[in-house]
Amino acid sequence: MRWLLAVFMMAILAGCLAPDRIPYGPKAASTADVEGFGDIRIYADASGNLPQARAWLPIPRHKEINYLVLSGGGAGGAFSVGALKAWSDKRQRPEFDMVSGVSTGALIAPYAFLGQSYDQPLVDLYTSGVARDLVDMDFLPRGLLGASLLKQEPLRRMVEQYLTRDIVAKIAAEHRKGRRLLVLTSNLDSQRAVIWNMGAIADSNRPDALKLFQDVIIASASIPGLYPAVLIKARSGGQVFEEMHSDGGSASQILTIPEGWIANGEKGEWPKGPKFNMYILVNNALMPEFSMTTNNTFIVMARASSSLIKAQTRAALLATHAYAKKTGIRFRMASIDAHVSYDMADPFNTNYMRAIYNLGYAKMASDSLWKERPSFTDTLTATQTAQWR
Repeated sequence: MRWLLAVFMMAILAGCLAPDRIPYGPKAASTADVEGFGDIRIYADASGNLPQARAWLPIPRHKEINYLVLSGGGAGGAFSVGALKAWSDKRQRPEFDMVSGVSTGALIAPYAFLGQSYDQPLVDLYTSGVARDLVDMDFLPRGLLGASLLKQEPLRRMVEQYLTRDIVAKIAAEHRKGRRLLVLTSNLDSQRAVIWNMGAIADSNRPDALKLFQDVIIASASIPGLYPAVLIKARSGGQVFEEMHSDGGSASQILTIPEGWIANGEKGEWPKGPKFNMYILVNNALMPEFSMTTNNTFIVMARASSSLIKAQTRAALLATHAYAKKTGIRFRMASIDAHVSYDMADPFNTNYMRAIYNLGYAKMASDSLWKERPSFTDTLTATQTAQWR
C-alpha cells in the first residue's frame, strides 16, 4: 500500500499543473444551460414548486408507476446487475416508468431502462473481467502530474461501445412514451448536484446529442482524482465557458426524490391516481464492517471516506423513507448485506464482482432482497457469507 500513499500525495502536489480554464462567476453558473438543448437538467437542491416540475415525472400509463433507483458503488454495481437478472428470470420484473443512476448506477441505468432484453450486456460488463481494463496501472506514474491518476480513455471507450447511437435512439423513443431516465453528476465549480434528463437529451434531434449523452454518463461515473472530470460546454447570456462535472456520488449516492422537493414538500403533493413504487438498489454495504486499520495516511483517509459514504447514503435513505411515508410512495430498498473481501488496490477485481453479482441474484431469486424501511445491519451469518466468495 505504500505506493498508493505516494501516488495520493504526489497527485495533490501536482494540482498546480492543471490547465487553465475560461473564468466565470457564480451568477453565470446559476443561469447556465447547454446551448440548443432546452430543459434537460435541473439542480437537485432547487426549491421550485413540485407541480411546476412534473414535466420531469413519468406520464402514467398503467395503474402503477415503478421507479428504479441505482446507486453508486464502483464494482459493487454487480449487485444491481445480479438482482435485475434474477428479477427478469423470475418473469416478475416490471417495465420501469422511471430509472435514475449515480456513478456505477449511471452506467447500468440506460440498459436497465430499456428492459430485460438488455440484461446480458450488463452481465458481461460486470462479470466477464472487461471492467479490469478501466484500471491502467502503467499510466499511474505519468498520471501523477496530470488531471487524474488514471486515463479517461478506457472508460470512454467502454461507454462508447455500450451506448451507441442506436441505443440512444431507443431511449429517445421510450422518452416520447412518457418514461424518464435520469442521471446525477456533481458540478465541481458550483458544488451542486445536477440531475440530467437523459431521455430529453436523446430526443433532442441534435447532432451532438450522442456526445453529450455519453459525456454525462462518463462524468457521473468518474471517481474524483481517480478519473478526470468532464468539461461540459455551457452558456449564460453571451458568455460561453466549460463547467467541470464529476462523480454524482460526490453529491449523493442515490437519486430518489430531489432534495429541493423534499425540503419544500409542503408546496405541492404528488398527483393522486397511480400507485407509486420506488425500488432502490444500493451497490454498497451500509452495515458496519470491522477491519483493523493501519495507521497510514492513505489507508486512514480511505477508511474515513468509506464511513462518510455509508453515513451519506443512510441519511438519504432515511429522508426518502420519511418522504415516502408522507406522500404514499411504496418504499423498497436493498443493499449489500454480506461481508465480501475487497482490495482497494484492485478496485475492479473480477472474482469480487462475480461474488457480488451472485449475492444480488440469489437474494432476488429467493425473495429475500427487498426491505420496506431503511436497514443498515448485517443480516447474514459468517457461514452464509462464505458462499459468496
